[in-house]
Amino acid sequence: MKQQKIQLDNKAWQWAIILFLSLIWGTSFILMKKGLESYSHTQVAAFRIFFSFVFMLPITINNIKVIRRDNIQSLIIVGIIGFAIPAMLFTKAQTRIDSSLAGMLNSLTPLFTLVVGLFFYRSSARWMNVVGLLVGLIGAIGLMWNGDLNILKGINVFALFIVAATICYGININEVKFKLAHLSSLEITSLAFLFTGPIAGTYLLFTDLTPASQTPDYLLNLVYIALLALFSSVIAVLIFNHLIKYTTPLFAASVTYIIPLFAIIWGIIDGESIRLVQLLWIALILVGVYLINK
Repeated sequence: MKQQKIQLDNKAWQWAIILFLSLIWGTSFILMKKGLESYSHTQVAAFRIFFSFVFMLPITINNIKVIRRDNIQSLIIVGIIGFAIPAMLFTKAQTRIDSSLAGMLNSLTPLFTLVVGLFFYRSSARWMNVVGLLVGLIGAIGLMWNGDLNILKGINVFALFIVAATICYGININEVKFKLAHLSSLEITSLAFLFTGPIAGTYLLFTDLTPASQTPDYLLNLVYIALLALFSSVIAVLIFNHLIKYTTPLFAASVTYIIPLFAIIWGIIDGESIRLVQLLWIALILVGVYLINK
């Protein structure tokens, strides 16, 4: 019997990849949480970036010849805005919010993919997309609001770090789709790490790891960060950049529809509490994202 190959121009395969990526990225929030039990948020992010760079180094060296004057700016944008900055923002946010809430707010990515595409990449939208944009924003504000009627005090400031990260993801997706279509996903991913890994490695050389080494399971938590880097940063990003080439930016961003489900499941397993009102707000965000994707 002839073995069927993965064809990403086939819609069924595209959705299968979306589900696979959702599982990987939905697990990333709990892995970050485990890393934060021993290391600071900047150390977790730096280890994640540096490990990703090391894992891809042989491929990166082979692809250096691909760097040209017309693509170096886009590769730097993907490396720094699409990867390094969100890694820092997510770990900073998870010092004060649950991993499940972080996963829920991550579903704002398609919203900002649309906004960034409209304003900076000359993509188009229908009125239904704009309605979805507003609905999604209402859902996001609801998730971040802690019940205080004073809106300035009622918003969880640390949740805003996740919102900022999703804006970065929106920029990254459009940059890969419209500016780096001539490069393979392997070239994009490996070269993006080239501009972030050495910086992270330099930071780790001068950071104080003594407090981390005095915590229980600090080596195990370092393994969790390594797994985060390998699966969520290297393998998942590689597959995702490949998927973008065969779909629209909004369809690729729809991976965040399902990520909250896995983030919530892992959060519950780890003892986090989920309120019904949070599920209602995430449902509103998903309705907005659905309208954006129409």
